[in-house]
Amino acid sequence: MLTLYDYLDSGNGYKVRLLLAQLGTPYKLVELDIMQGATRTPEFLAKNPNGRIPTLELEDGTFLAESNAIVWYLAEGTRFVPADRLGRAKALQWMFFEQYSHEPYVATPRFILRHLPADSARRTELATRQAQGRAAFGVMEAHLAKHDFLAGNYSVADIVLYAYSHRADEAGIDLTPFLAVRAWLARVAAQPGHVPMLP
Repeated sequence: MLTLYDYLDSGNGYKVRLLLAQLGTPYKLVELDIMQGATRTPEFLAKNPNGRIPTLELEDGTFLAESNAIVWYLAEGTRFVPADRLGRAKALQWMFFEQYSHEPYVATPRFILRHLPADSARRTELATRQAQGRAAFGVMEAHLAKHDFLAGNYSVADIVLYAYSHRADEAGIDLTPFLAVRAWLARVAAQPGHVPMLP
């Protein structure tokens, strides 16, 4: 059985949990408290030297890190990865966009606001990061105004971008102006097998 090392408040971990639920794949969940240094222990660093969740342990004992790599591994050969070459490239395009243009500007402000004290020096980053987060949603809005999903049919591209997008309010980013993004969030939430990020 697969074993997922995760922290439930992580959108990166949620990507994997959402896909596993939609695939109907059983797995063992090992919760680690990243705020208490649980991913910095010698035991965990032996599994993932980068000391981050999610980390997936495969049935043969191999460890796989990086949320989008895990999602791609699990989804390959399923309906969640486009069958054609260009479709796969477009899905990857959105997955790279998520990591470089979206996640740092939605997930990071969310982390600062939810987990760091009010007097944290990192609060000075918020305005800049939130502005870049809104810019990322602008890119998504333009695409989703013409398409129901990001890369053809519902796919890994939607799963990875949904994870933090649907918690944008917790990052201090108001999605009210992004009508197409909000409609897309509702379509993703309506997919069979959808599970919430937090209980």
